[in-house]
Amino acid sequence: MPNTLARVKQEGKNFEIIVDLDNAIKFKKGEISFIEAEGDKIFTDSKKGFVASPSDLQEIFGTREINLIAGKIIKNGEILLTQEHRDEERDRKVKQIVDFLAKNAIDPQTGHPHSPERIRTALNQSKINIKNVPLENQIKDIIEELSKILPIKLETKKVKIVIPAVYTGKAYGIINIYKEQEKWLDDGSLDVTVKIPAGIIMDFYDKLNSATQGSATTEEIKQEK
Repeated sequence: MPNTLARVKQEGKNFEIIVDLDNAIKFKKGEISFIEAEGDKIFTDSKKGFVASPSDLQEIFGTREINLIAGKIIKNGEILLTQEHRDEERDRKVKQIVDFLAKNAIDPQTGHPHSPERIRTALNQSKINIKNVPLENQIKDIIEELSKILPIKLETKKVKIVIPAVYTGKAYGIINIYKEQEKWLDDGSLDVTVKIPAGIIMDFYDKLNSATQGSATTEEIKQEK
């Protein structure tokens, strides 16, 4: 992968490093634990070649160790992505969306699934802003936009869940994007009904069980066709 720039602004001062793009992304995601700054330098302006003073590094980052500072810049700052990388990421997301919808969505007029090619064409026509976030966090918006030009309906499962009070804080973020209705019970537990894409129901259950240590009760509700 090519080199790129990572930068951060702290206490009104700019700090930049030149770094391998692939390694920087892996480091920010926590996939690797060590990162090196190219040339072993921290810049205030890499284009002009202005190097940060050791005293500023010590004062702001608490160390003069270049690679430790590089890690802080990447974790807390911005990695400038190349156009090639952005295109690759979008292609990967589009493929993920197409595969998911081909398996989990139907044409409500016929009851049959759409072909991957038809879904991909509709995605391109719709000009949907595909975000670099998990699929489940944007699938509702994608379906809403796609349905304007393509008859499409996501196969879903409706589930009633009761979450004990002690776990509602951890579990709420998991259920909130699928929530249809909720009721807080007198003992602080949460009674909620969710509608979840059928293709990710097992992943949803795994996350819910992890957040509640398996104490949430679930009951699938039969939906009218």
